[in-house]
Amino acid sequence: MALAAASALMSADSGPEFTSDGQLVLPANYREWVFLSSGLGMTYDPAPEGNASPRFTNVFVTPASYRSYFEKGKWPDKTLLVLEIRSSASEGSINKGGHYQSDIVTVEAEVKDTSRFPGNGWAFFAMGKASMGKMIPRTAACYSCHQANGAVDNTFVQFYPALLPIAREKGTLNPANLAGPKPVR
Repeated sequence: MALAAASALMSADSGPEFTSDGQLVLPANYREWVFLSSGLGMTYDPAPEGNASPRFTNVFVTPASYRSYFEKGKWPDKTLLVLEIRSSASEGSINKGGHYQSDIVTVEAEVKDTSRFPGNGWAFFAMGKASMGKMIPRTAACYSCHQANGAVDNTFVQFYPALLPIAREKGTLNPANLAGPKPVR
């Protein structure tokens, strides 16, 4: 393995990095991590009618967290998940139907760090299109929604087809969160 590739892998497996003022640093190589899933037009609010340009969501996780999840069925401390939201396009080049991914709209992250974040250890970060981002305030709906509806350890594993069977096998799945959304407070 080339030195640069080994360094990038070590960086990806070392966990989240923060600036002195608490901002999360977005690893430049997150697209080289494990790709968990992609959604098209997913929303947790009432779906807009006639959305001709639904957005794609791509979820990536560090290789070390992915390996640990497969062993234990839950996320280890220092897990970093990156959510990349992209525009969709339907007209371009030779495409005659359907949608494909285009420009990045924003990037968000979810971090599990029990020494840094009291309670369940999870926090969300808004990266935008920058290389670092601030923590989303704990009053934001993402916190209560993930806690109420996450199938495994505050995360929406119910949307990651390769991970759902692992949670069932390891007994870490919250089956109540597969039936449908619960109201959040």
